[in-house]
This record gives sequence, structure tokens and C-alpha cells, in this order.
Amino acid sequence: MRARMLICAAAALVIAALLSVSTSGQAPTRGTTEKPFSVARTPWGHPDLQGAYNVQTLTPLERPKESTGVFSLTKEDADRIAREERERVAARARPSDPNRPLPQAGRGVGGYNDFWMDRGQSGFVIDGQHRTSIIVDPADGRVPAQTAEAQQRNRRSRGTASLPTSDALENIQPDGEGAYDDIELRPYAERCILAFGSSSGPPILPNYAYNNLKQIVQTPNTVLLFIEMVHDARIVRLNSQHRPANMRSWMGDSIGRWEGDTLVVETTNFTAKTRFRGSSENLKVTERIRRMDDNTLLYRFTVEDPSTWAQSWSGEYPWRKTDEHIYEYACHEGNYAMGDIMRGERVLDKDRAATKK
Repeated sequence: MRARMLICAAAALVIAALLSVSTSGQAPTRGTTEKPFSVARTPWGHPDLQGAYNVQTLTPLERPKESTGVFSLTKEDADRIAREERERVAARARPSDPNRPLPQAGRGVGGYNDFWMDRGQSGFVIDGQHRTSIIVDPADGRVPAQTAEAQQRNRRSRGTASLPTSDALENIQPDGEGAYDDIELRPYAERCILAFGSSSGPPILPNYAYNNLKQIVQTPNTVLLFIEMVHDARIVRLNSQHRPANMRSWMGDSIGRWEGDTLVVETTNFTAKTRFRGSSENLKVTERIRRMDDNTLLYRFTVEDPSTWAQSWSGEYPWRKTDEHIYEYACHEGNYAMGDIMRGERVLDKDRAATKK
């Protein structure tokens, strides 16, 4: 009798432990009356992913060298990073010294003040882990090295200034002699073509600055991925075929399908000008979007281009639902200043030529 009671007690403990474990994307159980998470659906039966989402995060795309071999942070380290960010924001929000010296010649005078920046207050957590990077494959959390073919191709594409890429950050500005010789040498975001940092995608990445919202709108045959930064919109055609190879665009050609409750989007047909991280026009990006809970999506992507990287690489991060509104992004009021920028550089060209005589 006692043995039977011990067995029953042990079984009860095992069952209780299993019930207490929260599966990925589900809220912890708070009582027997709480219903398990169920994916909401559109009137035509597809999982409903619609809404506006805020993707701000302090978690970097690539794992920092100081975190080599570390997949996730301890809560103490994650809290420390969040605290340091709050302190950094508070320090940069202080009034500027009106008696500060003028900027030194040849150095940037700065751009936005910190009022406009909104990088987020913490890194993200998936499956209870404070991740050290968005990239999860390869295991080192970093973009693989480029192939010899890609390195040679990208060297051939360079003149006195580097050609822009779709992932260039706003604070990384090509400069120096030749950087203003041609409008097409200027970054895409500067020319209001694509959002910087690949926040337009694909793959869609955080820009670690501001305008962090993404929006999803669904119809029975299409899915719209709308990006706040530079108001980029990508229409995914469901259960379709890619356009002919000679029809190429900045954000590629996206077709989608449903695999269970996961939206799978495959994008090809990029223009050779996109050059995401130095990729070729053979770039292929596969995105997977699924609902983790009522307020969170999990966005996962895989990048493939054998002529650029010897292996594919993948990452994932959460999109959190928000009630914030997406406003118009005017992007430099039509970029009328670009002509003046180029003409100003021609004046400097004359000055340089005069000093060389």
C-alpha cells in the first residue's frame, strides 16, 4: 500500500512539473482555468498575423566578440546592459554646452540629437533565453566569411569609393575623395531608395535607431509587409510563381505559402544593385513568420547565395505588437539638397586641384 502511494505521489509530481513548463511562445500557466494559446484566424482561414509591430532591440545582428561561444546571457548581464542603455540615453539627453568649441575641420558635425533615437531598452528573449545575437546559424552567431569569388567581385565593383549596399547603416557614410563623384555612390537611404540597415529587407532587420515599426496586412491571396522607415512596402503573392529572371527589383520578388501556421516567404530576383552585405543578384532569402502568442510574432530568416557565402546563415527575433501609429516618412522632403551636395563637392574638387599645382 505504501509503495502504491509513493508511486502515485511521484507520478503527480511529474505531471505537475510537465504542466508548469511553458512551451515556446506560450504564456506560463497561471491556473487550471487559463486556456492554452490558440492562433487567431482570418475569415478565409489563414493564421491572422495582421497588425503593427515594434522590432526595436539592443540585441545585435552578429554576436559580439566578447560573447564568443555564448548563446545567451544571464539575467544579471541582460539587466546590466539594459541599465547601461538607460544611463546612456539619460546622459545624451542633457542640454548641450553652449560654450563648446566648434567641430574640427574635416570631421562630421553630427546629425540627429538623441531625442529622435529609439533603439529600445533591452535585448529580446526567446524560449527564456536572453540571446546574444539575432543570428543563430552558424553557431558562432556571425555572418560567414565571403568566398574568394565574392571578394574578387566586390573589389572589381569598387572605384575610388565603395558602391552602396542595402544593409549599410545610416552612420556609415562613404566619404573621402571620390565619394561624391556620382549620385549613385551615395547610400540608398540617403537617396530615399531603401531604408538603411536592411530594415526594409529582405531579410527585415532592426535598424537600431528609430522608426522601428512594421505592419502586416493580409488578403486571401497576398500579404503586405509594410516598413515604417522610408515607407517601403513589399507585396507577397501567395501560392504563385516567381517572375522571369530578367524582372528584378530592389526588394526582390516574394512569393509565399503556408506551412501549417507558419507563413513562408521566398524572395529571389534581386537587382544587382541591392548587394545585401556584398551579395550577388543570385541572393535568395527565405522568411518564416509565425505567431508565438497574441502579442508576439517570431520572425526567422535564412540567407543563401553560394557565390557569396560557402554556407547559408539564419537568424530570428520577435516582433512585438504595438498600438503606435505609423506616420508618413517624407525622407528629406524629396531630397532636393542632393544637387547642392554634389555641386559643393565640385567646388572642393577645384580647391584640391589648385593646391596640387
